[in-house]
Amino acid sequence: MKVNFTELPNGKNTPLNSPTKVVLLILTLVLLTTIPLYLYNNSLSLLWPSVPPYQSNKSSQPPGMNISDTNSTSLEHKCDIFSGKWIPNPNGPYYTNASNCVIDDRQNCMKFGRPDTAFMKWRWKPDECELPLFDAAQFLELVRGKSMAFVGDSVGRNQMQSLVCLLASVARPVDVTNVQEARFSHWLYTDYNFTLVNLWSTHLVKSQDADPNGFSLNSLMNLYLDQVDDAWAAQIETFDYVIISAGQWFSRPFMYYEKGKLVGCHICNKKNVTDLTRYYGYRKAFGTAFRTLLELQNFKGVTFLRTFSPAHFENGEWNKGGNCVRKRPFTEGEMKFEGYMLDFYVTQMEEFRAAEREGRKKGLKFRLLDTSEAMVLRPDGHPNHYGHWPNENVSIADCVHWCLPGPIDTWNEFLLQMLRMEGDGLIEGKPDQPNV
Repeated sequence: MKVNFTELPNGKNTPLNSPTKVVLLILTLVLLTTIPLYLYNNSLSLLWPSVPPYQSNKSSQPPGMNISDTNSTSLEHKCDIFSGKWIPNPNGPYYTNASNCVIDDRQNCMKFGRPDTAFMKWRWKPDECELPLFDAAQFLELVRGKSMAFVGDSVGRNQMQSLVCLLASVARPVDVTNVQEARFSHWLYTDYNFTLVNLWSTHLVKSQDADPNGFSLNSLMNLYLDQVDDAWAAQIETFDYVIISAGQWFSRPFMYYEKGKLVGCHICNKKNVTDLTRYYGYRKAFGTAFRTLLELQNFKGVTFLRTFSPAHFENGEWNKGGNCVRKRPFTEGEMKFEGYMLDFYVTQMEEFRAAEREGRKKGLKFRLLDTSEAMVLRPDGHPNHYGHWPNENVSIADCVHWCLPGPIDTWNEFLLQMLRMEGDGLIEGKPDQPNV
């Protein structure tokens, strides 16, 4: 009689003299293998859906960076990519100010003599996974034949210009901007039939100068909170992706109007006018913007809210000598996400969640590009006084926008990851209340 042997964990050879025993042994080995894997996978955080393995394109990696180091640990389990910390990245940025892309002089920090470079050598590390490197070729394939609009103030434009520089290692766009529309820029990646547009709208709703002394960075403005800014709304209906944002402009003096009537103001110092907070205007503006997108008859695109971008003025207010001279990120212990930054964030999140719920009823997708936690920790990433020539008589530091290259490039790493997940049908809505 033929006898079969198998090696058991104790190292002894044991005869298998019946088919039943063979079957039982096989089942035992399968269970011993699969149960630990099941327990491991289900012990992970359930904030972001599973993501397929990330495939890198080495042609678009940062100079000197070994892309396999990051590629080896991909987002293969559920992970909140927006919660984490900044870790050193000695290999440096994806591009420089000498790369084949146009950097706005106001954010071209190296061109205007910023002496330190350490601010470009940090990388965002989510708590429970790795954020894949930006892959320009993959991004362009994901948006092939599509259109993307950045709607908001100049920080939104800042992100769009970061994206153009990140894509420059693979393709350069043709500028097809209408010269009569000075507020907007329009790029076409011809090889991919991909349209990229910036629609500049500081408040998202209709605004008008109201100061008899003329416009200044701190002059009084009328804000019509229930009337969308048609300059962007009239063009947005056919876009596949809309990245919407707004922020620091809402801290200036305002007269608030609704239904054609004055309802209050923010630091207007006028008698018999209700003094409302800046968050009142912020809430109403986002509500109007989201409602506009929800009510557009032919809009089928995905809307991303890019959350509040913090400023980092120290040693004084923005118009009273404040600056941002730090050369490294904060740790979580040094800076908390609180105060006015958290108030702005929670305000827009509440409007976003309401729009998200309405969107589900209409088959429209609203997604959260939650950059706030990461950027609160980056006081070193702003131009400060390096957004102009040293001999220019410019006394106000820029601690609002972000140097290019710089930490704002991480926003587009987030965006690419979200587009990948969107394309794979893996994004699900978070709970109604933001985790703050």
